[in-house]
Amino acid sequence: MATLALLGGPTTKTKPFPAWPVFDQQERAAVLEVLESRVWWRTPGTKTLGFEQAFAEYHRAKHGIAITNGTHALEVVLAAAGVSSGDEVIVPDYTFVATASSVLFTGAMPIMVDVDSETFCMDLEQVEHAITPRTKAIIAVHLGGHPVDMDRLTEIARKHDVMLIEDCAHAHGSRWRDQYVGTFGIAGTFSFQEGKLMTAGEGGVVITSDDQFERAARAVHDCGRMPGEWFYSHYVYGSNYRLSEWQGAVLGVQLTRLEDQTRRRHENANLLDKLFEDVEGITPQRLDPRCSRNGHYAYIFHYDSAAFGGVPTERFIEAMLAEGITNQAAYPPVHALDLFQNGEYRKRLCPEQAAEPHAFLKQPFPETDRAAWQTYWVPQTALLGDEEDMHEIVEAVKKIQEHAKELA
Repeated sequence: MATLALLGGPTTKTKPFPAWPVFDQQERAAVLEVLESRVWWRTPGTKTLGFEQAFAEYHRAKHGIAITNGTHALEVVLAAAGVSSGDEVIVPDYTFVATASSVLFTGAMPIMVDVDSETFCMDLEQVEHAITPRTKAIIAVHLGGHPVDMDRLTEIARKHDVMLIEDCAHAHGSRWRDQYVGTFGIAGTFSFQEGKLMTAGEGGVVITSDDQFERAARAVHDCGRMPGEWFYSHYVYGSNYRLSEWQGAVLGVQLTRLEDQTRRRHENANLLDKLFEDVEGITPQRLDPRCSRNGHYAYIFHYDSAAFGGVPTERFIEAMLAEGITNQAAYPPVHALDLFQNGEYRKRLCPEQAAEPHAFLKQPFPETDRAAWQTYWVPQTALLGDEEDMHEIVEAVKKIQEHAKELA
C-alpha cells in the first residue's frame, strides 16, 4: 500500500488550515454603514481617511495615503520623489514584477541586484556596487516579511545621497530593532491584495513622516490636487489612485486584527524553525536577530533535493500539496521575465538608455535563481493555525523524505 498521498496514501494534514480572509460581523457592519450612508466616494467620506491615519499611527509614521493597490503605491511614491526618464533605481532581482515595473512606469531604469543566500533580501554589497551618478533611489523589498538589513542600507543611502523607498507588501507589522518597516526611508508602501497580511481584495497605502513628501504624494494620488486648495485646481502631474470608502471601511476593521495575527505568525514561524532543525536538506529563511518581528507573508525554506534522493523541487511541491500543505508560488527572477528578455522594457526608457547594453541581461544571479527554483513558500494563512498545524507541516516533509525513493 502506498504511503505518500501523491501516490494514493493517506494525507498528513488532518484538518484544514484557517480560512482566509478572516472576517465577521464587524466587517459586515462597516460595509453596511457605508452602503446606507450613500457616501461611497473617498473624497467626502471618512472611512478611508480614518483608516490611513490609523495605519500610519500603527506603524509610527506621521502620514498615510490610501491607494488603489500596492503597485500603484510604488508608482505614486516614485512620481512624488521625482524619479524620471534617465534615472536609475536599484531593485532586488527576487521580487514581484511590480517593484521593477513601477520604475519603468516613471521612465527610469530598474537596476537588478542579486539577493542574500540566507534571508533572500537584496545583497547590500551589490547594492552599493550598483550605485552610479544616475541612481536616484533604492527600493528595499522585505521579502516574505523579513526586513532588509536596515542598519547597513540606511548607511549606504546616506553615504551616496540616494533616496530609500521600502516595498513592504509582505511586511505589515514587521520590525527591525523594534522600529516598524516603512519608516526608515522617505516612504514605505504596502499592499492589501487578497493574499496579503490584511486585505480588502485590493488596495494599498503609502506611509511617510516627511511633511513635504506627503503633500507631493497626496497630490500625485489625487489628480494633481493640493490639500486644502480648490477642487478643480491641479498643480502637478497626478492621476486617480484614490481608494474607495468600501475598502477603507473593511481595512479599518482588518487593522484591528493585525497585531494578534502578526504575533501568531511570528510565533508559529519560530516553532517551525525549531522543528526543522533536525530535518536534513531543509533550511528556513534566516531570522536576523535584529529583526524584532517578522510579519511573515510566507514561511520560506530552501529545499536541497540531494537530501531527498534527488527528487526535484517541482515533484517535492506536488507531494507537499498532496499531503495537504498549501504552497505560495515563489517569484521567478525579474531579469528572466519576458518583459526584459524580449526587450519590451526598452520602450519605457529614454533613447539614450534604451540603446545601451544592460548587464543584467547576461550577468548571473545565482542566489536569486536558487531562491526562485529551490524554495517552498508556506503562505501566511497557514501560519495563523495552531501548533498541531505546524507539526503537520514538518511531518509532511519528513514523510516525503523517508519515502523519497517512491517519488524518484
